[in-house]
Amino acid sequence: METPQRTVVIASLLVVTAELCFAGVSALVKYLSTDVPSEQLVFFRNLMAFVVLLPWLWRKGPSAFKTKAWKFHLSRGIAGLAAMYLFFYAIATIPLAQATLVLLLSPFLIPIIGRVWLKERVLPQTWLAIAIGFVGVFVFLNPAAAELSPVIAVAFVAACLAAFTKTLIRQMSATESSSKIVFYFSALSTLLSAIPLLWLGSPIAAEHWFGILAMGLLAVGGQLGMTKAFSLAPAARVGVFTYSSVIFAALMGYWFWDEAITWYMLIGAAIITMAGYLAIRTRRKAESSGKVGS
Repeated sequence: METPQRTVVIASLLVVTAELCFAGVSALVKYLSTDVPSEQLVFFRNLMAFVVLLPWLWRKGPSAFKTKAWKFHLSRGIAGLAAMYLFFYAIATIPLAQATLVLLLSPFLIPIIGRVWLKERVLPQTWLAIAIGFVGVFVFLNPAAAELSPVIAVAFVAACLAAFTKTLIRQMSATESSSKIVFYFSALSTLLSAIPLLWLGSPIAAEHWFGILAMGLLAVGGQLGMTKAFSLAPAARVGVFTYSSVIFAALMGYWFWDEAITWYMLIGAAIITMAGYLAIRTRRKAESSGKVGS
């Protein structure tokens, strides 16, 4: 059944708002990282998400914990947490827009992982979208004009890990509900990220607690907004708006840290958005024709 245009508009606005929240999280991480260790920021980011899940746990009861996919949940938790650590480090070190943009390569890496790991078929249109996406990143970063920081490679590894976790989610979704997947990731990441605080934790200044609270609330709000958006309209109609995060990140980087916005960045972002739209449309057609993984 065709989604009403009004619903698509609402879903699109929710995606854009969610991406604004995520960009706000990145900006707060960059601001707080000058005084607060990244290990603490990762812990509080995960703790906030877990606290939001507590009412759901209370309502579901013991059945919420039942699972036979422990290996998948543990692998997803470790990989997702590692991606978060690396991304937070990249945000603190390189321009906000660069870190955000490299992380947006994640959707283009999922078909590659699916091909190598799961032997899924990848359509020629998808390979074309992947190639265009990497060209867009190259244009955005413009390595001919300035020497790139090696930390960009750290952000790329974070994108690879994020793509791996999304591939795991696809595998788990056959037997696990989305709420259970979210619960186990939040619980495991909160528990695991608390371990380094036993020897790396340090007192947090009173003025930083508001930023930490805002970071957690924005992260949860963004996740809820994104979830609601994709429940209202198909990804093929609204998924392209997820690339708006790089625009918000560039504007925040310029406003707060005087990070330059160039024509190369704008052209590169446009190319990546076009590639993302092509990839989303191709996947929708592949799924409707039974060629899942394409």
